[in-house]
Amino acid sequence: MEPHFPTSFPASSNGTATIDLDAVDRVPPPAHEPPVAPAPPSDGAPVRRAHLVGVFVASVLASAVVAFVMGWAVGRGSQVTVEQAPATESATELATEAADGAVSDSAAGVTPTSATTPSADVEPIAAAAAVIAPSVVQLETSSGLGSGVVYDDGLVLTAAHVVEGARSVTVRFSDGSTVEGEVVGTHSATDIAVVRLPEGTPAVVATLAPGDALQVGQTVVAVGSPFGLDQSVTSGIISAVDRTVDGIPTVQTDAAINPGNSGGPLVDLEGRVVGINDSIYSQSGGNEGVGFAIPSDLAAIVADQLAAGEPVRLAQLGVSTLAPTDGSGGALVGEVVAGSAAEQSGIEVGDVITAIDGVAVADGGRLRSQVLTRQPGDEVQLTVQRGGEELTIDATLGSTAG
Repeated sequence: MEPHFPTSFPASSNGTATIDLDAVDRVPPPAHEPPVAPAPPSDGAPVRRAHLVGVFVASVLASAVVAFVMGWAVGRGSQVTVEQAPATESATELATEAADGAVSDSAAGVTPTSATTPSADVEPIAAAAAVIAPSVVQLETSSGLGSGVVYDDGLVLTAAHVVEGARSVTVRFSDGSTVEGEVVGTHSATDIAVVRLPEGTPAVVATLAPGDALQVGQTVVAVGSPFGLDQSVTSGIISAVDRTVDGIPTVQTDAAINPGNSGGPLVDLEGRVVGINDSIYSQSGGNEGVGFAIPSDLAAIVADQLAAGEPVRLAQLGVSTLAPTDGSGGALVGEVVAGSAAEQSGIEVGDVITAIDGVAVADGGRLRSQVLTRQPGDEVQLTVQRGGEELTIDATLGSTAG
């Protein structure tokens, strides 16, 4: 079954939640009484995305116990987990002290001003982590905790569910310094949000990699705050590109993604952002090596419009598709929307679209993915099978209503 991207994260009484695209039931989060271990997945009725809270006990030193709060949503059937780690004061302490036992940089008033340039003998993963680290931030609201990345001057890119319902957010940099950021916009369909930093805040802007540079099998690195542990680094490979999750293109990776990683960057070995970590596919509620990130090019398209205060408009071709009846690849056009880019370019019902700009289209989901990672107004060349003949059709992409 194709994994689904959940649309809400309600909490269940035992600290877990399940996902169902047909039912939305909101219930209060559980009381903050720490259990000794994560609660098992709920057997109750499926629910959609909301903030959900379960509390864990973590031993930081032999005599010191720090409690922190985490959350996840587990989907039934497709079993997709989209996680956010809600934070408390204890979580902040854990994030700044548990990893290295000290906050000396913060105490010294160090503020990020430039990216690290690794020496030639540093291992590739360590080098990538060093490049991106100054741009990665931890985001904390009154109800949750997640990650983000500085993608433009004074702007942080993150996942919408990390800052859902918040107007302001505490932004913690890699040196431990904090500022109060403003949530300027969220887009639930793509799960992208933008946080604005106070004017004059020194911050290192990350570099975004072009989407067409991705290759299956290439090494990638995820950086974020799983369970409140800021600047945590995991690595893996790109397992698939253009993996469609609930109609949205994603990058699939086996790099470990856990509650609190949401909104943080997935980067290549040059430290360039290839995606925004967003969700995992799971049978157990924990990481199983199947994670999904919103491609950086789509994230940037949405973020730029949010930052400008504009309605988000995404590229659109204007067709509904089916699987070809003969079992061949491509997207069989079942309907052409009146007045759409498809109609204006001459696409007809019964056409099979097999490529866009020379890139193969395996099915309708891949067609949508390739369209969404482009801008409205972009000109594309479609390869079409019609009546046994191959045609080349030029089209100018339209846009969603916003």
